[in-house]
Amino acid sequence: MPYLTECLDSLVAQSIGLDRLEVIAVDDGSTDGSGPELDRFAARYPDTVTVLHQANSGGPAAPSNRGLERATGRFVFFVGSDDRLGEEALERLVAYADEHGSDVVVGRAVGVNGRYVHQKLYEHNAPDISLYDSPLPFTLANTKLFRRALVEKYALRFPEDLPVGSDQPFTIEACVRARRISVLADYICYYAVKRGDASNITYRADHLSRLRCTARIMDHAAGLVEAGPNRDALLSRHFTWELSKLLLADFPALPAVTRKTLCDGIAELLDAYYSEALRDGTGVRRRVRFGLARQGAVEALSRAIADETRQGAPPFLLEGDRAFAAYPGFRDPATGLDDRYYEVLGETVAGRLAAGTAFESADWEQHGEDLGLIVRLRIAVTGDTSSVAVALAQGAMPQSADRPGARRLPPGGPGPPSLGDVVVKPAEDGPGTVVLARLPVPAVRAKKGVRVYLDVAGRTYEIPVRTEGRPMPLARRWGEAEPHRVAAWPNSKGRLVITTAPLMERGGWATRLWRVLGSERKRSG
Repeated sequence: MPYLTECLDSLVAQSIGLDRLEVIAVDDGSTDGSGPELDRFAARYPDTVTVLHQANSGGPAAPSNRGLERATGRFVFFVGSDDRLGEEALERLVAYADEHGSDVVVGRAVGVNGRYVHQKLYEHNAPDISLYDSPLPFTLANTKLFRRALVEKYALRFPEDLPVGSDQPFTIEACVRARRISVLADYICYYAVKRGDASNITYRADHLSRLRCTARIMDHAAGLVEAGPNRDALLSRHFTWELSKLLLADFPALPAVTRKTLCDGIAELLDAYYSEALRDGTGVRRRVRFGLARQGAVEALSRAIADETRQGAPPFLLEGDRAFAAYPGFRDPATGLDDRYYEVLGETVAGRLAAGTAFESADWEQHGEDLGLIVRLRIAVTGDTSSVAVALAQGAMPQSADRPGARRLPPGGPGPPSLGDVVVKPAEDGPGTVVLARLPVPAVRAKKGVRVYLDVAGRTYEIPVRTEGRPMPLARRWGEAEPHRVAAWPNSKGRLVITTAPLMERGGWATRLWRVLGSERKRSG
């Protein structure tokens, strides 16, 4: 309560009609007035709503199973009591299942009150998808339409001793067994609500409980799908999501025995299921953390997480066409972790490069008619920095670069624009490399962004320089024969932009005014 009332209202208002709907509500020993509220709806809709009251079971699995035992419809749909359905959800889902012969239909879901719901699966309607070559492994909640004949044929039930993630074994097996899985993306079927006090059971489980539950889920999935690309595609979700979340910023503050137990448990799962393909397809940040956990290097792992939380990711060490993230334990014989765990292996690192590029200062340098912009930057790379370049680039960055703050240039595409003179040297007061560049400012009308270019792991990256609130040099006028004005300023995205323009346009009112003023000066002289 009070979310339950909104949930029930959304059910009895379904456009499919009360005559085609049964609502089986299980009161799992609630203490917040939910039981009486359920009874109120059952009294109001006696032919539709059935209420089962039972002692608290400690999780959603047992209530879900009790509901399944009472269900009689052709399809079943599970709804969390905090959540609600779109008005036409069930009608659309059932019609879609009938049209395509689907055993499972995934309706578009969105989060409410900041609840995260993975959206990649809902880009378009899809009558027939696979569990192994779609984003479905990242959408394994049981809030889907299931054909009840499939559920009963394989005796699918929820493991009642699993306090967290008990819907995953059910959903995974249903999708493995299904003749057809469909996605209905053009209508919001499900609103997943995060309670104001974040008291949903998923948010309350501790690290060791989540590890135990994840291990059970992965073992169950492995029993259904043999080792190989399909299993990798399914379990990549659990390495990327559940296990990675055990190694976040709160890990170093956990008791030593808890950290050791987590590393031991994660190591067992890595040994069992972390194939070379999965390892090489994991981003370097996660891969290093997994590798340190696998080696039992608890202190190095804690230091890697704490350092990154406090000061950002470490610089990349560039060695020819290879790049390594220099986390703690890198090439440390005591750790014994292979370089492969620290290496950039095909993934884009645009976001990390953008976060590690810092603007320090800018000023004008003028020699007669020659004007240049002197910029001082710090970039998060070390080692072979011969590819580093800085330039004034015409045109906006593509929108795809907005979120990471940089982009990886496509192979074979145009290279960087004309570059300025660059001096690079190791930073003396911290990690990374200091870059000092002089960028020629031509006397033209132009608006150009200051960009850094460098090669990492055989690919070229373009990084717009952010001003980070640092002071800009004053606008300047230069040129005698053709006076121009230049200004440096941050655009709406905080990126450093240089604009140049003539003070007078030929043939315009400014030119005429200049001539008049010039004539007056001559007469007065």
